[in-house]
Amino acid sequence: MRARDLGVAPGIFDPGPLNAITDVGGVRVGHATLIEGDSIRTGVTAVLPHGGNLYLDRVPAAIHVGNGFGKIVGSTQVRELGELETPLLLTSTLSVFRAADALVEWMLEQPGMEHVRSLNPVVGETNDGLLNAIRLRPITAAHVRAALEAAREGPVQEGCVGAGTGTVAFGWKGGIGTASRVLPASLGGSSVGVLVQANFGGVLQVMGAPVGEELGRYPFRSEVEADQGDGSILIAVATDAPLSDRNVGRLAARAILGLARTGSSAANGSGDYAVGFSTSPSVRRPAGAKRLATTELSNEETSALFQAAIEATEEAIYNALFTAETTTGNGRTVEAIPLDRVRDVLARYGVPRPTGRSRRA
Repeated sequence: MRARDLGVAPGIFDPGPLNAITDVGGVRVGHATLIEGDSIRTGVTAVLPHGGNLYLDRVPAAIHVGNGFGKIVGSTQVRELGELETPLLLTSTLSVFRAADALVEWMLEQPGMEHVRSLNPVVGETNDGLLNAIRLRPITAAHVRAALEAAREGPVQEGCVGAGTGTVAFGWKGGIGTASRVLPASLGGSSVGVLVQANFGGVLQVMGAPVGEELGRYPFRSEVEADQGDGSILIAVATDAPLSDRNVGRLAARAILGLARTGSSAANGSGDYAVGFSTSPSVRRPAGAKRLATTELSNEETSALFQAAIEATEEAIYNALFTAETTTGNGRTVEAIPLDRVRDVLARYGVPRPTGRSRRA
């Protein structure tokens, strides 16, 4: 079940109709899930900021690094130019490079790309090697194409799907999670949506309740305990607010605050990245344009968006964890978090709150 089914509704702002990244108009998500034999548990997740050709109609973007133990392809050009020119792909660590190659191939086949000689694919990853035979690098161009071509607006499948098929979070089965927030009209009415590939460690907290401690699953339990909270998370942060790439970067940085609320310590072996973008037509960047005439929000108008990004990230992580299912692969079994026991812990700490309404005065 999703977090709100347990009464877990972080923050003060309301979610969008789907409580998903696709509440940001135009954003599309697609998955390709790869389960083969008893050792392959992996996949690809594609996030498309809009339905057109991103190379020809680019969006302001930024990548924020919470901890840099990762292999995110394309990050330096995004930092330099402040824009996305391809969809964002998420996959398994050792398949990043094959996914990037397949994304380039797919993009070059799109109409209007006949004379393109440079392209910056953006592909992030987490290491699903516990449940997946990661060294086989089973992701192919066909899987990448399947994820891209499956990308749709509307509800987003969560849990053990796509790039979340083989992930682990806080010692339980992790996966894909998503959430959104919509600001009231008095604060601009913009939407912020988040999608996570949760595969990290730490001491799980759910709205402050020490769930990890209460359930006896957390790192550093003893001097001989091997688990040190390593892992990774990729966070996609979308908004329809007209932000410059600089302020998109500031928005993406707030996702790390939402991550921290769940109990992550950004351990040494954790690659913690947030990729942000704005879908607003008023800040788009047409390829080949000599001048850009944009209308963007001022710095003073960003604070509510920052709050929304923190709340949506926190809830997306809970959704990834709570919707995942017990998975066996690569000779190991990782259990889903026991929601009945989580419910008991939350009740003891008074966490369930009314849902479906804003708590703003």
